[in-house]
Amino acid sequence: MALYIFSDAHLGAHSHEKESLKKKKIEQLCALVKSDGDRLVILGDLFDFWFEYKYTAPKEHYRILFTLSELLKQGIKIDYVSGNHDFWMDDFFEKQMGIRLHRDFLDMEYDNRKIHLIHGDGLSLKDSGYRFLKNIFRNKFNIWLYRKLPPDWAYTLARKVSGKSREHTSNRDSKFVSDYREYAKSKLNSGFEIVVLGHLHMPLIEQIQDGTYINSGDFIEHFSYVKIADSKVTLEYLK
Repeated sequence: MALYIFSDAHLGAHSHEKESLKKKKIEQLCALVKSDGDRLVILGDLFDFWFEYKYTAPKEHYRILFTLSELLKQGIKIDYVSGNHDFWMDDFFEKQMGIRLHRDFLDMEYDNRKIHLIHGDGLSLKDSGYRFLKNIFRNKFNIWLYRKLPPDWAYTLARKVSGKSREHTSNRDSKFVSDYREYAKSKLNSGFEIVVLGHLHMPLIEQIQDGTYINSGDFIEHFSYVKIADSKVTLEYLK
């Protein structure tokens, strides 16, 4: 059996043609998971924006939610580690779908190896501006206030803000590659054997001493994913 990991599809962020391609590739990956996998980890930013009201959730993502539910029906475990575009999740994924939600990171054992998984936003201490905004966005009172907006207004506003945020981070996060490597190195030195991050949209795999550091890349341009099976850790790409 195999563990699959992917991140950063930012569903809802692009043109109709690009969105169709991304959804097709996610369905392609899920078919691979169904064939030989027993666990899937979504490492953040599957959606460009996600927000739940008490009785309302984004309708444009139902196709992907249905695809994930089919994996669950097959007995495949799914974990979701929230990122910087989808951290406003409530209880829909856990209560309605049975997907385990992890707000910050996930530490697990698989294939007899200790694995640390985190999306990676705000990891760099030099990213002080975003680290400050992260505390504002995740403040419970601010989330309560935002939920008072009518859903159509809230989603329109959020899409604009999310797009500006994506433009800003795409020009900035590549500067923090060495910081992410140092973070991975510290986790490997603390006893983990595999460290997987996302967020940078830059797929890479690197041996650090006796451990492995991987960035899962993205499902926008690279369509890259991590597979752990039969004592092997690989970074692979959908064609």
